[in-house]
Amino acid sequence: MKDAFNLGDLIDGSQPRQKTAIVDLGGERPPRELSYGELDALADGAARLLLERGLKRGERVGLLSANRSEFVAGYFGIMRAGLVAVPVNFKFPPRQIEFVLRDSDARLVLCDAARRNAVPVDIPALEWSALRPGARHEPVRPAEGETAMFLYTSGSTGRPKGVVLSHQSHLWVVRTRLQGQDASAHRLLIAAPLYHMNALALAKLAAAAHATVVLMPQFSARDYIAAIEKYRCTWLTAVPPMMAMMLREKDLLERTDLSSVRTVRMGSAPVSASLMERLRALFPKATIVNAYGTTEAGPVVFGPHPQGLPQPDLSVGYPHPGVSLRRGLGGVLEMKSPALMTGYHKLPEATRAAFTPDGYYITGDVFSVDENGFHTFVGRVDDMFVSGGENIYPSEVEKMLERHPAVEQAAVIPVPDEIKGTKPVAFVVLKRGAAAAEDELKQYALANAPAYQHPRRVWFLPELPLAGTNKLDRKALARLAETEMTAAGSPS
Repeated sequence: MKDAFNLGDLIDGSQPRQKTAIVDLGGERPPRELSYGELDALADGAARLLLERGLKRGERVGLLSANRSEFVAGYFGIMRAGLVAVPVNFKFPPRQIEFVLRDSDARLVLCDAARRNAVPVDIPALEWSALRPGARHEPVRPAEGETAMFLYTSGSTGRPKGVVLSHQSHLWVVRTRLQGQDASAHRLLIAAPLYHMNALALAKLAAAAHATVVLMPQFSARDYIAAIEKYRCTWLTAVPPMMAMMLREKDLLERTDLSSVRTVRMGSAPVSASLMERLRALFPKATIVNAYGTTEAGPVVFGPHPQGLPQPDLSVGYPHPGVSLRRGLGGVLEMKSPALMTGYHKLPEATRAAFTPDGYYITGDVFSVDENGFHTFVGRVDDMFVSGGENIYPSEVEKMLERHPAVEQAAVIPVPDEIKGTKPVAFVVLKRGAAAAEDELKQYALANAPAYQHPRRVWFLPELPLAGTNKLDRKALARLAETEMTAAGSPS
């Protein structure tokens, strides 16, 4: 990659400008294709447009849009201008969108037409149609630690928190991920939302590598499968629920050529042994990576073993040499790396609580470590609940249930219990054509895990609800469980 100093200036002008940077599947027929020269000019045009509107260095600009090539150009242009990019989860309810824009002190919002009315009337907004290619704009040279972007957490445990990230932190991420490899020949399929670290980090990686991105506006399993074949995609990135939904489309998978895929990278949620096994069968030529990262500390945490030992299926890998890791209280992972956030915007107490006195970020994620140093995700401290004095991590119970031959996906949550305080219940998606009864799965759990982990109720769903980041929406499941238990009772 080029020796960039501004995170918005990753495109190497010495590489072929006519090469396709983005195949935009956002709705036009035929789909638009932007070359690297066109993407670069559009980013420069965005930078000039924002400065012409009177924005000053360090001021914040919101991005409120489904995945579009303009999103990538606008994101780069904001940072080239010395401004701060604030991607906003457009799936948030209106009050949360307004909270993020006001909390970030956004001076202006770049948006698509569908999201224009979600912007408060007193905050200026420009639709993508206002962007025009511009002459070369020399990127601002940021000071050490100068902010490049705010990424807001999902707000699963309260109001979203603005994670403040510097130019240097994510330039380190891009350089580290590309070190020693030429990824320019890859065609990367991105369907996860660009307001989330998973997709945004990959888009930057692709730009720096001079690779091609096939960009979907949002995830649809059948469209995702079709795009792999049509555009000969080599690199897939997704959260595990997206892969599980894709695997349910057996009829389409059987008649689709997926032989181009060489890399499948999953993150942001636990991966089951069943899912890994089925993906290996579907993509026999691909390297399938179970990855780990956080908004606060980036996607570079683990990697291959230095002695070349094979990574266990459910492990997220061996500590990356550029990262310092340790296990804190209760096995919670603590880490230090150049990718760490500056802090949470306007939340000094939360920032202090997120770090140890010697500067390690406290992830809140619990890991086990085997004799070879491979780390395996156990669960989030926030998700862990106590039932009759026993600690239960939902992901452990979910992985166990997903080993049942009829189970496609499982989700476990706590519900109130007069005797035990809380008790586990489960929601299950069955494999197509498979059958299983509630009592069968309860007995399977009793036979394959400690008795206190077995779900006291099992409900069947056609699919699990997903939040805006395509991760499991546990709040929605809690509401559904309350409704079911109110209607039918709650036997223990």
